[in-house]
Amino acid sequence: QVQLVESGGGLVQAGGSLRLSCAASGRTISTIPMGWFRQAPGKEREFVVAKSRSGAKTSYADSLKGRFTISRDNAKNTVYLQMNTLKAEDTAVYYCAARNTGQPFTVYERGDEYDYWGQGTQVTVSS
Repeated sequence: QVQLVESGGGLVQAGGSLRLSCAASGRTISTIPMGWFRQAPGKEREFVVAKSRSGAKTSYADSLKGRFTISRDNAKNTVYLQMNTLKAEDTAVYYCAARNTGQPFTVYERGDEYDYWGQGTQVTVSS
């Protein structure tokens, strides 16, 4: 079992930045693929970014490249999502996700490929 707890969400003005954290327990994050997804009101959940198990491969949603950055601190067993130049359309609940297993260099971009989810953290960007 993997438990995931997100934090760091909040209200920010357009153009601002936030860093989300996802603290994992039950497994070491360096051994499992992880990703971030988001769901805006009235919309389906969408892929944001994910890392392969090895950490060597990263995939971003095309619309977010250059503004969002995923990183992980293995010592803290925590994954981060740095979000810069935020826009009103980035308003959503952001979820951290993890898989039980994965190939070392495969990045998983579909929500149904993940086994564990955090409770989500709300990000609201005011324009």
